[in-house]
Formats: sequence, structure tokens, C-alpha cells
Amino acid sequence: MSSSSLIHGISISVSDDEEASGKVRVRVRRKRHRHPASSARRRRLRRAARLCAPLLLATLAVSLLLYESYRLSSSSHSPPSSGNLTRVDHTGAGTARAADGARKSCLKILGPEKLQNVELPEVPEQNLSVKKVVYKSSLLHPGDNDSSRTEISRFNSFTGYQTLNEREESFKMKEITTVHCGFYNENGGFKVSDVDKDYMRSCSVVVATCAFGGGDDLHQPIGMTEVSIKKVCYVAFWDEVTRAAQEEEGNKIGENLMIGLWRIILVRDLPFSDQRLNGKIPKLISHRLFPMARYSIWVDSKSQFRRDPLGVLEALLWHSNSSLALSEHGARSSLYDEGKAIVKKHKATPEEVKVQLDQYRQDGIPDEKRFNGKKALAEASVIVRDHAPLTNLFMCLWFNEVVRFTSRDQLSFPYVLRRVGMPGVHLFPVCARKDLVNSFGHRRKIQPLEDFRSFLSQCVRRDRVQ
Repeated sequence: MSSSSLIHGISISVSDDEEASGKVRVRVRRKRHRHPASSARRRRLRRAARLCAPLLLATLAVSLLLYESYRLSSSSHSPPSSGNLTRVDHTGAGTARAADGARKSCLKILGPEKLQNVELPEVPEQNLSVKKVVYKSSLLHPGDNDSSRTEISRFNSFTGYQTLNEREESFKMKEITTVHCGFYNENGGFKVSDVDKDYMRSCSVVVATCAFGGGDDLHQPIGMTEVSIKKVCYVAFWDEVTRAAQEEEGNKIGENLMIGLWRIILVRDLPFSDQRLNGKIPKLISHRLFPMARYSIWVDSKSQFRRDPLGVLEALLWHSNSSLALSEHGARSSLYDEGKAIVKKHKATPEEVKVQLDQYRQDGIPDEKRFNGKKALAEASVIVRDHAPLTNLFMCLWFNEVVRFTSRDQLSFPYVLRRVGMPGVHLFPVCARKDLVNSFGHRRKIQPLEDFRSFLSQCVRRDRVQ
């Protein structure tokens, strides 16, 4: 048996034998003294660790995001490689993955050395049913200049008044085909100066865009060679609203009528109150504006063209023996699904979309998602084309559908494609379109034409009062 007692930090152990012998063994335990300074330091370190750990993790995450953004940006702006034109990048970037996992450009364009020696090929004399297109006008067809012949309100003296019978007749392919294609009456609008007309007649290859109603800024093209700068006309169509908006931003037209590489064409007397329809004139019937041009590339005003135009023509037209090239739609494949999406996004009224789709069903257009192995729906922010007779006819028919029905041109493109059955239509993958342009979106809301005319009238009345 043993017993112990603790008195003020001193432990005394006593065994039975020691008690008997009168000996007591004393073991002293020293009391530990804590230093206040070191204890406070440890508390500060623990508190700092708790506070700094999330900050360190956040810094690491931001660093990783910045690195990944830099890597993707460098990849999307790298020079085009020899990737396959039909390769699709499922990540959504303008590149495709090769077998070894490396990223390659989705669009195969000739290198700068080869582009220096590129010459425009002659448009081949193809064995096609259409040899010549005659455009209807009030001078050649004075009996057609009657607005009472149609109930479609958007037809006017610029378009002519196409009846449904004339519409059906225009889809019949003949060696010499007569068709409505804008500029019907000399007083119909879309006026440009004689100086601008002479300039447009001098162009053999055109990159065109437009901004009516002050909607978008002018994005300077990049990525072209010196040869293309000398051979290609870069033309931007503006109205007075856009010029005023751009001058407020400091972008003034120079004495040479240029802003950067763009030759500015000022348009007077726009024929439609809907600015979207006014924009379809240079977009769809550019052959009426550039009568001597052999090729043209359309770029929406929200986009910056970032490739060499001659290289694009070689890649999308000459290399594949195509006449017309535009992108597959990125989200949908059926024109009937597109009609539902247009209504859902309030891009057109349900009534006008129904009229258009009912007519297409009546004309036998199936609800199919594929056509000739490609998507049956296109996205037309970039249009690459030649100016051969059959292509010109195709674009006239497309323009007439846009005027007759809704302004959403992707809804009428598959209809015209099926009706005409034109060979040489190249629907390239979405990643190739993203390789062609940088998209910035629409910067400001377009001012309707009637609002601008009302504004001008108010200014005139105010000046008279003063």
C-alpha cells in the first residue's frame, strides 16, 4: 500500500515499509511557468492562419483563371494551321483538336507567302440552267408598278410589288430569268452619290458591312496581307444617324471618305422604316451595288473581320469549288424549330411567323434537320459568295422572301435552298465562323427610321420658328 499527497505542488509518496522505518522519500515536481508573450504570439499565429488561408486559396484560383484565359486567348489568335476545314471544336472555340490533342485552327487558309501570289480565278462557265438574270424595273415593266396588285405592305417602289404568282414563277429555273431584286424604281430609295457609284464599280472583290440607325461601331479588319489591301474594297454603308453617332465618338470620315481601311458610303432615302430590312440590301443583294465585282464577303456590323479576304475565298469557295458559303446554325437545325425560337425571343410576332411557316408547309418544305448531309439551317452573319448568275438569282429570291415575310433571314434561307437546289452551297462548321470574326455584339439600340424622320421634322419646324 502506498499513499500520496499533493501540497502546493510538492508530491510526497509514502510506502508501508518507509512508514515503518520512519523514512520518507520526497519527490519534488517543478511547476511549469507559462510566459505571457509566447502564448500571445501563438494565438496571433493561429488567428493569422485562419484569416490568410481563404485569401491564399482565392489568390491561387484567380491565378489559375488568368492563366487559362491567357492560354485560350493565345490559342484563338494563333496563325491558322493546316487543320481540316470540317473539324468541329466541341469546346466552342474557333479551333479543333488534332489526333495528338493539340489545338489547330478550324479554318485552313493559305500562308502569307502563298497569298502574295494569289490571283482571282475566272468564274467557271458551269453547265447550269441559268445563264442570265434580268432584274425587273419600272422602266422595263411599267405595268407592274402598281401597289394595288399585292396586299403585302412591305413591298414598295424599291422592291416592286411581287405577287404570289410572280413569286412562284421566279423559282422556275430558265436560261434567262426575270426576277424582282430591289432598285425597282429610280425613286425607290437607297441613294448614293455619283462618286460612290464610281468607286463601287471599280471593285472586283468586296468586304462589306453596314450600320443604319447608329446601332454599331465600325470595327477595323485585321489579319490581311498587303496584297489583299490593294486588291480588296472594304466598304461600310452608313446613314446620317450612324455618321452623327460615330462623330460623337470621335470617328469622323476623312477627306478621302475613309475611316481606317473602310470606305464609307453614305446612303440617303432608305426605303424601309424597318432598319433591319434596310440592312438586307447590302447583305443579300450586293451584286446590285457592285455590278463589276466577282466576289464579295458580308460581315455583320457587330463583328470584326480577322482573316485575309483572298485566303477566305480560296478556303471556302475555290478550294471546294463552291459558289456560296455561310455557317451552319449553332443551336438549331430545323427552320420550323427556328420559327418557334424567333417567337419565343420576340424577334417577330407569332402571326407573321405563322404566315411564313404555313406558306412553307403548303409549298412542301419538310420539317427535316439535315439537307445534303449538312444542317438544314444556316447562320448568316458571314456570307462568302461569287457573283455568278445563279448565285445572284439565289440571293434575289432570298431577299424577296425576307421582304415578303419576316426579316429573320435564317428562316427563309433553307426554303430558297430547297426550292432552287443550287449546287456549290458550302455550309461550314460554327468553329470556322468563329475563326473568321471576332464578335462584339450590338453596342446600342438601333434608332427606327420613322423616329429619325420625326426628329428631322422637329428640327426643321424649330428652325423656321427661330
